[in-house]
Amino acid sequence: MTKFTFTEKKDTRSGFGVGLHELGKQNPNVVALCADLTGSLKMDAFKKEFPERFFQIGIAEANMIGIAAGMAIGDKIPFTGTFANFSTGRVYDQIRQSVAYSDKNVKICASHAGLTLGEDGATHQILEDIGMMKMLPGMTVIVPCDFAQTKAATIALGAHHGPAYLRFGRPNWPIFTADRPFTIGKADKMLDGKDVTIFACGHMVWQAIEAEAILAEKGISVELINIHTIKPLDVEAILTSASKTGCVVTAEEHQINGGLGDSVAQVLARHNPLPIEMVAVNDSFGESGTPTQLLEKYGLSPKNIVAAAEKAIQRKKK
Repeated sequence: MTKFTFTEKKDTRSGFGVGLHELGKQNPNVVALCADLTGSLKMDAFKKEFPERFFQIGIAEANMIGIAAGMAIGDKIPFTGTFANFSTGRVYDQIRQSVAYSDKNVKICASHAGLTLGEDGATHQILEDIGMMKMLPGMTVIVPCDFAQTKAATIALGAHHGPAYLRFGRPNWPIFTADRPFTIGKADKMLDGKDVTIFACGHMVWQAIEAEAILAEKGISVELINIHTIKPLDVEAILTSASKTGCVVTAEEHQINGGLGDSVAQVLARHNPLPIEMVAVNDSFGESGTPTQLLEKYGLSPKNIVAAAEKAIQRKKK
């Protein structure tokens, strides 16, 4: 077991805000658009320093996507910001037709995603967005795990050409990637192991770290890989690790259908079929509650990852 330590907790949406502000200083072509949620998306610093490059669209998300697409034609690099439910489900047609179809350089940045949104409840806890966005041709999909990685991903998107979806959240979460490199499309192997591979993304990376500590006490060696980029997927990293350990667990704050687990399963089915267990929401909407309560109730806690790892190992032995 490798001990992961953290000195503080911060929300990943604040990582986006800091990254956007820094990117604004670096590149005068970066512009920001928001659908009446400037504070919630932590876009205040960008708005204050670059008021001529900040556009408050109001509660008109479809209009925001259309304006962003137009700005991209004029060589601007637009970053749109609103809640994940409104960033995807409400404006999917506009994203498909005005951004993805014509390969516009628009960055769709979405906060308050998944169960860990908490008390706002099922109507806002979108759990289908990764699947919706990864199916769009040419769309890059990034799900960072903490404040530091969200900041790094935001800055990286400034130099990345093409449509992209960046998914983050509201709760304070441990920061543990501050000294780790970030590259779009390149998985981050956080632990070497030999018995089972855990592929995780977003807030579930920390749950996987906690699960690994439990498994280590049981004498089980875990290889932990942070798949922060769902698309383009790091196929080489997946196949290399899966071949080494012989069984796999995926962990994500998303429906079991359409997300990280599906992507990993497709890779294994085509190249190296082996036991895989998925920790995700099982075809259900969420509800109001604290993030920890909801992760526990919907089967996304460290103990659920432990159980999935043990099951995958038993299947491998059979």
